[in-house]
Amino acid sequence: MISARVEDKIAKAVFWVSGIAIFFSLFAILGYVVLKGAGALSFEFVSGIPKNAGRDGGIFPAILGTLYLVAIAILFATPIGVGAAVYITEFRKEGKLTNMICIGADTLNAVPSIVFGLFGFALFVFYLKDYTGGVSILSGGLTLGLMILPMIIRTAEVAIKSVPGTYKEGSYALGATKLYTIRKIVLPAALPGIVTGLILGLGRAAGETAPIIFTAAILNPILPSSVFDPTMALTTHLYTLTSEGVSEGNAFGTALVLVLMILVLNYCARALNNYFSRNLRRE
Repeated sequence: MISARVEDKIAKAVFWVSGIAIFFSLFAILGYVVLKGAGALSFEFVSGIPKNAGRDGGIFPAILGTLYLVAIAILFATPIGVGAAVYITEFRKEGKLTNMICIGADTLNAVPSIVFGLFGFALFVFYLKDYTGGVSILSGGLTLGLMILPMIIRTAEVAIKSVPGTYKEGSYALGATKLYTIRKIVLPAALPGIVTGLILGLGRAAGETAPIIFTAAILNPILPSSVFDPTMALTTHLYTLTSEGVSEGNAFGTALVLVLMILVLNYCARALNNYFSRNLRRE
């Protein structure tokens, strides 16, 4: 019979090993990418245009295209996702419809990205090509937005449910309306959790390849003039470099730029979250 003290020590040891394993796995992957890709980084590589099928030149069109795609995906998915979460938690009682929405979001969250790519191709590139421009930044961004929408809905729902009920009760006691309470009390209190969901969605959108290949990507190194033009992306450029064995150094350099971009975007999102949280508390 194992004593409670021994069980406690075993549990702590397991937790420590799990944490250390994750820590070293993360830094092993990042370290390998940095070591292999740091040699390719330069101002010309970041600001130049690919030449000779990606063997020479830079990746600026791919960086710009990735930023465009991620921006459209976040702008499209955020209001719909947060609005759906507010509806589920504040305006709809537990029932069949609410359960169906939650099950649908969980199911969509597990759908492979290539399925979203095929759906985006059929809807935005084929049926709505007169409005989206066919293979374009807009089609790719909307497809990525649909892909990250379930994640935003569920994280926003959990964040809103975690707001203490006393906050809303105090607002109602002072005569505030339901809409005012949601806008001034609930959403500011749930903002950190909502932003966490946006950061997860942002990272997934920036790192996907299959949806972009079907809906937005081209191999020609051109700079898009509008959202109705096709574009390069870091993930598709990386896929081309590795699958065709064009340039291992440039491939790891592209991967390193992609990782750094995701880290910078995450940092900016958290900084904005802290800024807005402080301002909303003052109000």
